[in-house]
Amino acid sequence: MALKPEPKAPFHSVQYALRVLESVSTHGGGVTDAQLSRETGLPLGHLASLLLTLRREGYVEQIADGAYVVGASLAELGSGATRRRAVEARLQETLTQLRDSVGAAVYVSRYVDGEIRITQVADGPRTPAVNEWVDFRSAGHASAIGKCLLTQLDQNGRRDHLARHRTARLTSRTITNEKVLFSKLDSQPATVPVLDIQEYAVGTVCAAVPLTAGASAGCLALSLPIEDAHRLREAADTLNRGAAPLLLSMAL
Repeated sequence: MALKPEPKAPFHSVQYALRVLESVSTHGGGVTDAQLSRETGLPLGHLASLLLTLRREGYVEQIADGAYVVGASLAELGSGATRRRAVEARLQETLTQLRDSVGAAVYVSRYVDGEIRITQVADGPRTPAVNEWVDFRSAGHASAIGKCLLTQLDQNGRRDHLARHRTARLTSRTITNEKVLFSKLDSQPATVPVLDIQEYAVGTVCAAVPLTAGASAGCLALSLPIEDAHRLREAADTLNRGAAPLLLSMAL
C-alpha cells in the first residue's frame, strides 16, 4: 500500500504529548513543568494545555509538590496481549465519549492490506450505526470513510484499489468517474473533514477525518440520518477536534 507524504494535519500535539510522557516516565520521583519544558523544548504555555489533557485522561498525575508522575492509565499499559486489551479498552472509552459529544455513531477505520476495514464502532439506541447495505470495502469511492482513506494514498495506491473495487453507482450522488473522483481527493484539504452527503446511502450523511500514524492510513468518522443533516458541519468540527486525543489513545 502506497502512502502519500505525511499531510499537514493538526496532530503535532500527539507527538508532543508522547515526548512529555517519555520524559515523565524517566523521573520516578516526579518532574516539574519547568524541567519538562527544558527536556522537551516545549514552551510552558503549550505544555500546560498538554499536561491538562494528559491529567484528565489519567496518563499523568500531579503530586503534592506540583510535580508530575506517571498516571494509572499509562501504568496499566504493559506489553503483548495485556497492552492490546488496555489500548482497545481505552480507545473504546474515548470513542464512546466522542459519540456522546457529537451525538452520532462514530467509527475508526484503517486501510490494511489494500482493504478498508472498520476496526471499532461506538453507537447506541439514539445513535445507530449506518446500515452497511454495500460492503464498505467496495464503497471506498462513495463513503466518507473510503474517500478519507483514499486521500492518504498516492495515485498508484488509489488506482490499485479501484482496479479491485469498481466505482459502482450507489445513489444518484455517487461519483463514478475516476478522473473526477481523483480531482476531488487531490483538492481535499488535510485539515477539513471529508463529507458524504447521501453518496453511499440515501438517507445518511457522514464525515471523516484522517488518523495518520507512520505508514498506516486510518480515519475517524461519524454518521447521521438525513433528518439531522443540519448538524453535520458542527458534528464534523467536533469530530476533528477529537481526533488528536483519539490518536494519542491509539499511539499509547
